[in-house]
Amino acid sequence: MKWRSTDPGPDVTVQEIVVPGPEGAPPVSLRVFQPTGLKAAAPALLWIHGGGLIFGAPEQDDRTNIAFARELGITVAAVRYRLGPDHPAPAAVEDAYAALRGLAERASDLHIDIDRIAIGGASAGGGIAAALALLAHDRAEIRPAFQLLLYPMLDDRTTTRTDLDTLKVRVWTPKSNRYGWSSYLGDAVAGPGVSPYAAAARRVELTGLPPAWIGVGTLDLFHDEDVEYARRLSDSGVPCDLDVIPGAFHGFDLVFPKAEISREFWRRQARALKGAP
Repeated sequence: MKWRSTDPGPDVTVQEIVVPGPEGAPPVSLRVFQPTGLKAAAPALLWIHGGGLIFGAPEQDDRTNIAFARELGITVAAVRYRLGPDHPAPAAVEDAYAALRGLAERASDLHIDIDRIAIGGASAGGGIAAALALLAHDRAEIRPAFQLLLYPMLDDRTTTRTDLDTLKVRVWTPKSNRYGWSSYLGDAVAGPGVSPYAAAARRVELTGLPPAWIGVGTLDLFHDEDVEYARRLSDSGVPCDLDVIPGAFHGFDLVFPKAEISREFWRRQARALKGAP
């Protein structure tokens, strides 16, 4: 699929930058949006697009990323990460970590406040962002300030739930979920040896992670795993706001971007980012 880019208009600039990739892997590209004329250090959001771990590109989220840059006065950097099945786990999260490290290293040039870099994503991108929070915590080189997780794809074990096969979900179905996770994890999917850096819900200890906002609909395939992850974050002492949207299905805000509930969903994300530490 070829994704069409969006013209940001005169008040937001867009550029492509390239940063060093993970060891032994290609460089990583970032699509960077900034308020025109930004000169002082400002917060940043590293954004990770969705696509079930098997498709997608930064351009698919141009509209909302431009809006974040314009309305919040921040830098938004959307990462191009490697996709399964050609690049199985942990390729995606390692690319995201390389992007985070690259932003930190270029913070001065890009006018980024290095202490206020949030990470976020939608669907598979939200799952990768959650895994990135774990990886960054464990490596202790760069500490993200916040996690913005839109209906994140967190738990490969959801593929074993036969009760979901009769759930009237849209856009992302149990069959799609099994295909996406299997493409990324191979035969290891739902088995005992899956790393939390591939499926964040596998992590037992969540203490010390950045504060989070999680948004998901009641008719989303990921509803249960997202609500459970939010509960576990809170129980571990990690501030976490859970926003459950009644009647919303997976990716509803992309399917119906002009609907008032979709606009309000974005406004809630913007408020969460604005109020982040």
